[in-house]
Amino acid sequence: MGTQKYDVIVVGLGAMGSATAYHLARRGYRVLDLDANPRRHKNGSSHGTSRIIREAYLEGADYVPLVQRAYELWRELEAESGQHLLNITGCLTISEPQNSFVSGALASCRRFNLPHEYLSAAEVNRHFPGYTLSENLAAVFEPNGGYLLPEECVLAHLDLALRHGAEIHHEEPVLKWSAPGENEVVVETAQGTYSAERLVITTGPWASELLAELGIPLKVWRIVNAHFEPDEPARFLPEVFPVYLLEVPEGKYYGFPALPGEGLKLGRHDIGELCTPQTINREVAPSEIEQLKNILDKYMRGGAAAFKWSLTCMYTLTPDRNFVLDRHPGQSNVVYGCGFSGHGFKFAAAIGEVLAELAVDGRSQQSIEFLSAARFNKDAKDTQLIQN
Repeated sequence: MGTQKYDVIVVGLGAMGSATAYHLARRGYRVLDLDANPRRHKNGSSHGTSRIIREAYLEGADYVPLVQRAYELWRELEAESGQHLLNITGCLTISEPQNSFVSGALASCRRFNLPHEYLSAAEVNRHFPGYTLSENLAAVFEPNGGYLLPEECVLAHLDLALRHGAEIHHEEPVLKWSAPGENEVVVETAQGTYSAERLVITTGPWASELLAELGIPLKVWRIVNAHFEPDEPARFLPEVFPVYLLEVPEGKYYGFPALPGEGLKLGRHDIGELCTPQTINREVAPSEIEQLKNILDKYMRGGAAAFKWSLTCMYTLTPDRNFVLDRHPGQSNVVYGCGFSGHGFKFAAAIGEVLAELAVDGRSQQSIEFLSAARFNKDAKDTQLIQN
């Protein structure tokens, strides 16, 4: 097969790549989108039934404008696709008052004047009867929090990218890429060789394979989620049971209300098993399910009356748990996004826009300097100075 030419090639079509493909195609560029996996696969980080979205960002104030743009773009995607993707339930961020979850969420709300309410544990239990929090805990309630439907979001981006003229190839893994000229990249797969002026790489837990020469310090964690059937479903419906982040002595967790046919979903955020996409253990041990059940039994009593199912996914972590959005230092026409560290999905609509802007405009309208890979070079130099 001869070399086929495009304006932009996007490699990796999970949350970030699908959004990038959409934004590029919507702007009229001739786009080729490549992914090693089948459509709607469950091998990466974008599958499952729900992802939390929230404005109050305890991970860092710099994220707030980016997530606010994401809210706008998710609503635009809903309007163009005709699908309901973003569900507002409110979000509770729960911990002891002095701990990072509550203190960080409060700081974010106050800095950006976000609507919120500080609640004692008793107030949470009274307003939202599915919660049975111990009295040492407190919460920040933000009414604009909620959840996205991740698989439907990815498919909506891809289907609209197709409608705008993109060419999408699933089950076509990239073998290698090169940049032989200032305005040329060549991507090789087993099926063909493709050429474009620009390349975007968004391969999630596979990022280290295509970006190996950059030495970005990425680690991949295996994460377990479980679904449980509550004893009284009415106490856990989205109308009366917000999504939540929970920091307690047992660890850091995230969870969702009882959705139709799914029960309550719970996952642990702060620990995982190091793996690769090739070595991840997809089997979930009874002890892992029991550990999650115990959290619901203690803090959302009655939420885990019966186990339904479990699933695994992967976090791709950077040392500081912040994303990486940048340009390849040796190839100005190659941009990439990686290291979304278990809290990235909510931003996908905006990150797709950012990567599209970086690829074709050379800069983004969003402030993303804090997500540059240069911070790792600085950290390495600082470490070297300390050692010397």
